[in-house]
Amino acid sequence: MTSSLDATQNLFRAILGADNVRPAIPADAVCGIQPQLILEPANELQLASVIRLANDARLAVIPRGGGTKLAWGHPPACADVILSTARLNKILEHAWADLTVSVEAGCTIRELQSALARHNQRLAIDTLWPKSATVGGILSTNDSGALRLRFGALRDLIIGVTIALPDGTLASSGGKVVKNVAGYDLPKLVTGAFGTLGVITRAVFRLHPLPQSARTLSCLARDTAEAQRLLLAIQDSKLAHAALQVRFIENAQPQIDILFEATEAGLAAQSAQFKSLVAPAPVTEAEPPVWNARQELYSAAVRQESPCAVAKLSVLPSRICPSADAVFSLARSRQLRALAVFQATGLGCVFFEGAPTELHAALQSLRTQLEQSTGSLFLAHFPAAMPALNPWGNFGDSLPLMRNLKLQLDPHQTLNPSRLFTHST
Repeated sequence: MTSSLDATQNLFRAILGADNVRPAIPADAVCGIQPQLILEPANELQLASVIRLANDARLAVIPRGGGTKLAWGHPPACADVILSTARLNKILEHAWADLTVSVEAGCTIRELQSALARHNQRLAIDTLWPKSATVGGILSTNDSGALRLRFGALRDLIIGVTIALPDGTLASSGGKVVKNVAGYDLPKLVTGAFGTLGVITRAVFRLHPLPQSARTLSCLARDTAEAQRLLLAIQDSKLAHAALQVRFIENAQPQIDILFEATEAGLAAQSAQFKSLVAPAPVTEAEPPVWNARQELYSAAVRQESPCAVAKLSVLPSRICPSADAVFSLARSRQLRALAVFQATGLGCVFFEGAPTELHAALQSLRTQLEQSTGSLFLAHFPAAMPALNPWGNFGDSLPLMRNLKLQLDPHQTLNPSRLFTHST
């Protein structure tokens, strides 16, 4: 244990109580980096106090919610303490008449949705692992799914946020303002920042009513060319769908899924219009679990004993099926097994299984192809035996701005050091 950490432990205990400061165990490791202590504050004032102490002692702090995405990104350069939001799990205010909710960062998505449903409302997102994923975690990783097509991304749904900066400042911006930080749109700034700028303590979201009824339909396209044509035709139509995706399996016809949310009469009308639009493609009614296709690819990578990788792709909607063709072409040439699912927004999830060196070659080649057509590839999961590959790819012109923001808000590199980029990036 480092001398600075040893000297700070009693101060942590004085703030949090002895029961909420415990030694880390091997299961607490982050990307193979072993922390020394776990801190569990009960409120945002305690959290701000301990993060200030850690910053003054030059300790590296790793914020943790449900821990579902701690393996994403670069391994931290170091990890002295884990700052857990497990006890910051309250729904602070559900202003149901105004369709807003204020919630602490450690509240899980399932708990939040369950509470909102009592007033027939919801946060219109479909995240990975909602039973464990927390509000702070999904914001930090900018995790959203197929409902993004209709309701927007998290940056569109968040209207206020409070974060603890490394110097102990509690800064708020947007709805329910306590203290403004001039010049920064904090809700958008911290969404997708991977906890490198500040620790989210609470967020305020706009809500939407729960649908009266919902129906999922699926249709098979003859090939990827027809699948691309149908996707664009659906998007150009007057259909009022909430979600649209296409699933790909090697040597199988692409399968398009569409979600309608309306009254029973509205569902009947929308279904009839969809069937007419995609005819003569066969249409069947599907069960809601088809919308877990993205999560199943991530979960399969964790369960799989053989080497595998999962990547998040971002492409133009008009390039969805050509990108899927590139995925399976690379898989065949590298003797890999591949699966893919794309949302109509152009966000996709790709699963590869095979030899680590072939995984590396395929991912690098796919990234190069995507970046040449304004796309990107984020590597979320990969085997330890695979040759090193930057999880993020090319940041382009945004890297100097990102570095300056990090220096402005976290000059001592206290929070998640090197998770997004290193000094040599």
